[in-house]
Amino acid sequence: MMRRMAAAALAISVSGLMAQTPAARPRFDAFEVATIKPAAHEAKSSRFITMQGTDRFVEKDYTLKLLIAAAYEVSPRVISGGPGWMESDHYDILAVTPGAVRPTHDEQMAMLRNLLSDRFKLTFHREEKEFSIYQLEVAKGGPKLKPSTSPLDDPAQLISVVYPERVVLPARNATMHDLAALMQRAIFDRPVVDKTGLSGRYDFDLEWAPDETQFGGELAVAPADAPCPPLFTAMQQQLGLKLEATRGLADALVVDSVERPSAN
Repeated sequence: MMRRMAAAALAISVSGLMAQTPAARPRFDAFEVATIKPAAHEAKSSRFITMQGTDRFVEKDYTLKLLIAAAYEVSPRVISGGPGWMESDHYDILAVTPGAVRPTHDEQMAMLRNLLSDRFKLTFHREEKEFSIYQLEVAKGGPKLKPSTSPLDDPAQLISVVYPERVVLPARNATMHDLAALMQRAIFDRPVVDKTGLSGRYDFDLEWAPDETQFGGELAVAPADAPCPPLFTAMQQQLGLKLEATRGLADALVVDSVERPSAN
């Protein structure tokens, strides 16, 4: 009797451990399935890349040039070559990611790079060229950044949220490289190079009033009496960082060949 009870207790214990085991992470090297459709673009229309739920990757109203910039985390300005439709044709993408685990941003972009190669037949090479750039530097007085409380192996989270008259950027477990990469691919029309010398991971909230030089001019310019300062001022006041306009070398991406996407 005691042996049967002990065996039952062991079985329950093992079952409980199995139930608590996290789902294994699949290889996020390609989407399970992806649908690409031409988008009817309108001026000031919303465009975004996001995950809906665990396994639905959604992209709305991007040109191929902007997709390449997102996938390879570069400024659209450093992309050259290719046909004119790369900047005029707009696309929506709906894709399913593998497994039952939500992919990180880096894993999403890895799958997007595979899709660009497979469906758009994208090939390119890189060259170092001189551009007008922003250097991200530590401002006088030093950084005002709090070390992240997240585990080191947690993925960085940086998502800009647009409200009337202001943009909010909550960042968690983010490096200065992550911040520079976001700024150059989504906010500015030029490369942003991290020159802070800061190697840590940080949690911060940046809030600013947008102007016509940001987000491709797609946001309404905030009025002079907006509730938060312009971006350059906000960077110094809130983060102890600054953006210095200069010229410098940056990695350029030159398109060698590309095709309109294959049928779904």
